Amino acid sequence: MAVNNERAGSTPLIERRSIDYIPEAERHGRLFSQFTLWMGANLQITAIVTGALAVVLGGDVFWSLIGLLIGQLLGGGVMALHAAQGPKLGLPQMISSRVQFGVYGAAIPIVLVCLMYLGFTATGTVLSGQALGQLFSVSDSVGILIFASVIVLVTVLGYRVIHWIGRVASVIGVIAFVFLFWRLMSQTDVGALLQIRHFSWSSFLLAVSLAASWQIAFGPYVADYSRYLPSATSSVKTFFAAGAGSVIGAQVAMILGVFAAASANGQFAGHEVAYIVGLGGTGATAALLYFSIAFGKVTISTLNSYGSFMCIATIISGFKGHLTVTRMQRLIFVLFIVGAATLIALLGQHSFLGAFKSFILFLLAFFTPWSAINLVDYYCITRERYDVPALADPNGRYGRWNLLGISVYVFGVLVQLPFISTKFYTGPLVAALGDVDISWIIGLVLPAAVYYFCAKKWHSAVPDRLILPVEQNSTRQAKTSGTGRAAAQA
Repeated sequence: MAVNNERAGSTPLIERRSIDYIPEAERHGRLFSQFTLWMGANLQITAIVTGALAVVLGGDVFWSLIGLLIGQLLGGGVMALHAAQGPKLGLPQMISSRVQFGVYGAAIPIVLVCLMYLGFTATGTVLSGQALGQLFSVSDSVGILIFASVIVLVTVLGYRVIHWIGRVASVIGVIAFVFLFWRLMSQTDVGALLQIRHFSWSSFLLAVSLAASWQIAFGPYVADYSRYLPSATSSVKTFFAAGAGSVIGAQVAMILGVFAAASANGQFAGHEVAYIVGLGGTGATAALLYFSIAFGKVTISTLNSYGSFMCIATIISGFKGHLTVTRMQRLIFVLFIVGAATLIALLGQHSFLGAFKSFILFLLAFFTPWSAINLVDYYCITRERYDVPALADPNGRYGRWNLLGISVYVFGVLVQLPFISTKFYTGPLVAALGDVDISWIIGLVLPAAVYYFCAKKWHSAVPDRLILPVEQNSTRQAKTSGTGRAAAQA
């Protein structure tokens, strides 16, 4: 612990690295920060609205709560398995995809992930702009611009500040949610709502899908925030720290959304921020709640922007070779990303945003197969034995294009199409399933099975141990190398 504190104290406020491997001497992360980061990222208004959808779209309170919890556990397990890769590899999540797709081929899912997180940032910016507009008595558009400025600052500062924001957001979120729950319970007969039980498979599966999709959406960047943990950090502990924070935070927020929607008598949809704040009161109390909503969105919007930055840098580095991102280049990347999201938010805050949300949810179908392939390869085929230096070499072990991974990925996308249900696109089998979208289940299970059996026969040679970059000028080099071999052999 003393060594960890020393590392943290000597680490600059502005993050120096981007998509680089994190040397052991710079591993200053702590397990508890994984819990607080992901709890803070989930205790926010969009999670409340997502939980409310289970009721707004026809479910009762009792079975919606159970369905949401099951979905959190299933999706949270997938998310946490990705998180556990960070300390072992010391790399951002999407770079590891080069093992399964090739150095160039990994750009295929990464481009789609960038689009999705750009949309998530835009939708979050709209809700935060509403809250800041009410807080400062300005228009929603001015609130959007204020929020975007904060996101740029935090994203440029990087890892340490993001984790600090996550800890603060967790504390503020817990206080705000306890207060809102107390107000809701004092105004609503919760017992009566729980007594209304009309089980419907379609409504139940909808609740499961809402929560599971919410958690799975974190997969492409969750390891970006665990890669600074020491390589000797237990994978099991990382799994539970990140997974528990995300599952608990999201479930608490969605429970509030379920009860709020059930007691709103139709007043919730379209007035989400105002209704939630109205539960708490007016005046200074309302101002504090508006602040907590905006601050809660800072964490998740920063994660989306930071993840988008890492994805763009990963794409460029794949085709260009090694990429060193200067602080000025980092700022330009972030300004471009947040600027694009802000423009979408300003244009779509009144009408376009609903259709855009559907398009973003449609994009989820394009990375559930990526998640399945990545996890099966890491845990079942290569078993953590990656050649990290080769991930930057198109002529190396992993090549430019990996036809096995790309083929299974395309199959995983296509097999989901009949089961997708969004306003943007609805598959032909959705009606027969009670209008429930189960594409995420298909997109995880079938590609995972196909990739496992195909990789057993046609996977390229796997290293006999985890191969890490040589850490120059490090007194811990020999010890780190030994730890890496031990981890690979275990």
